[in-house]
Amino acid sequence: MKRTFKEQLVRSLSKLAFIVLMACLTFFSGQGVSHAVDLTPDSASLEVGIGKKDLVVTRTAVQWDWNQHWFNLYGASLDGYFDLNAAWWRASDWRRNGENKNLGVIGFTPVFRFMEIDKKGPYIEAGIGVSLFSTVYKNTGKNMGILFQFADHVGVGYVFDNDFDLGVRLQHYSNASLSNHNSGENLLLLRTAYRF
Repeated sequence: MKRTFKEQLVRSLSKLAFIVLMACLTFFSGQGVSHAVDLTPDSASLEVGIGKKDLVVTRTAVQWDWNQHWFNLYGASLDGYFDLNAAWWRASDWRRNGENKNLGVIGFTPVFRFMEIDKKGPYIEAGIGVSLFSTVYKNTGKNMGILFQFADHVGVGYVFDNDFDLGVRLQHYSNASLSNHNSGENLLLLRTAYRF
């Protein structure tokens, strides 16, 4: 079976994304020997959010800290974590028929976070990862085209002395034009997390 140029390009880009993620995992797991052996998460989170036209998202996740301190600056540094998440999306205008539709989404995101070295106080963060939808998203006239999506976000928040983390994120999902359909979706998320 002969593949079209577009199909070959999508396969190649998907393989490249997988290779980049594996390279990141290999690099960061080598940075912290404790995480190469201990797979116990360092924190867990719950997020709730909204998109356009009454889209509601609930997501839960676990995180593994990198425990790196790059670019130390007045007691703050760049660090980060891996985020493994599962979400439930409730779409309200499926295929523009006014129907409700539930979707499952799983994802993995490396996240960079700039904050105090003791991991307390205010922070800013950004991440880009990958997600897999249970069905192709087609809500309110939007069509994401394929199950595979990139998920990137920027966020701000605060970690209290009792290790409770409260933040807000702007999240974007799209397939980077791996499909002819790439409407994308933007979310505003409120995030709570607790460090163990």
